[in-house]
Amino acid sequence: MFVHQVLLGANYIEANESLSKKDFVFRVKISRKEAKESIYWLRLINETNKLNNQKIVDKLIQESIELKKILSTIIEKSK
Repeated sequence: MFVHQVLLGANYIEANESLSKKDFVFRVKISRKEAKESIYWLRLINETNKLNNQKIVDKLIQESIELKKILSTIIEKSK
């Protein structure tokens, strides 16, 4: 899970160093993909395990959803 968040951040940093607008949008799309994958894995963990810290997982899911929305807005405004 942590890996997806790291990849999301790393790809966003690369997007800010992109060579063109097209490259920027492409890299932000990769970041959004990582956010979507994080949501998937967190939900899977939530559904298949008895967690003592379910509130933490719920918060991480919500944060991933918000990041996905932010990245989607960046993509739309960059077109």
